Amino acid sequence: MKTLLIDGQKVTVPPNTTLLEAAQQLQIDIPTLCHDPRLAPHGGCRLCIVEIEGAGRPVTSCTTPAEEGMVVLTQNDRLNRLRKTTVELLLSDHPNDCMVCVRAGNCTLQELAYRYGIRTNRFEGSVRDHDRIDENPFIMREQNKCVLCGLCVRVCDEVQGVNAIGFAGRGFETKVCSPFEHDLDCEFCGQCVSVCPTGALSAKMWAGHPRHEGVEKTETTCGYCGCGCNITLHSHGNEITRISSRSDNHNRGWLCVKGRFGYEFINSRDRLTTPLIRRQKGGVLEPAGWDEALDLVVSKFNEIKTEYGSDAIGGLASARCTNEENYMFQKLLRSGVGTNNIDHCARY
Repeated sequence: MKTLLIDGQKVTVPPNTTLLEAAQQLQIDIPTLCHDPRLAPHGGCRLCIVEIEGAGRPVTSCTTPAEEGMVVLTQNDRLNRLRKTTVELLLSDHPNDCMVCVRAGNCTLQELAYRYGIRTNRFEGSVRDHDRIDENPFIMREQNKCVLCGLCVRVCDEVQGVNAIGFAGRGFETKVCSPFEHDLDCEFCGQCVSVCPTGALSAKMWAGHPRHEGVEKTETTCGYCGCGCNITLHSHGNEITRISSRSDNHNRGWLCVKGRFGYEFINSRDRLTTPLIRRQKGGVLEPAGWDEALDLVVSKFNEIKTEYGSDAIGGLASARCTNEENYMFQKLLRSGVGTNNIDHCARY
């Protein structure tokens, strides 16, 4: 264990703990732009700099391991001045269209500008112009809003193992792009969208929908497969406007293309909204209440059991149900109906 002082507070942490992680244990807020605890440390944005007693210059806290006896300062006039300058430099090459940006109110760069009270910018000069529209159904790239934090590149490499995007160019001309600057063509999992701290990456399906006002969030489970990923439904009125996932669950906030973008069916007019039954043999399907429909199922099950026995009934479970729902289903068949004839659509 390593014991050190951060802003005059003593903290003891395991080996290989970074100064940023140690400070977070003390609930000390150090600004970051390129850091994500689910990814390897990067140290690219230079906003998390701190001073170490005896060191000649500030260091990035997200890449510096805590050592025994360190005395660390996270806040002083010099550090705040350096951080503010970094944010100003980023804003000098950034569109000022927060009023219509899809990430307004949920943008790290916007929050940093507010934190350091940046109303005007003292850095003038050339501004990059990388505007382009990718021909894909899911992801919108607004390259001019990219701050080169590298989160999208790293998540595509470290989590997905796809390497669909990377850094190209040098210096002022550096940008994140797909190979040969072709249209983005990947798995469209949207992990890059989920980690982007600005409006550089967003979902095309989000455009025009409310961003925060009147939006309700509902925690639920993805219904596409048996992984049971946590998803957060963002809804406005009676419509789902987007889907996200919290990082403090078993899927760590990562989703596949279906879980993140496959929600338009929820508002489809073709969905059934009530049970349908045939009240006469050979008749047409008619709307019914749940009690009537379930009573009919029970009566038919009992008729079959009486005439042919319980093993004349079987059940087919679905991989789109949760493990808990499938457990209840097999209990219903085994204990309630009295049959072991149960199969599953995804078994080998």
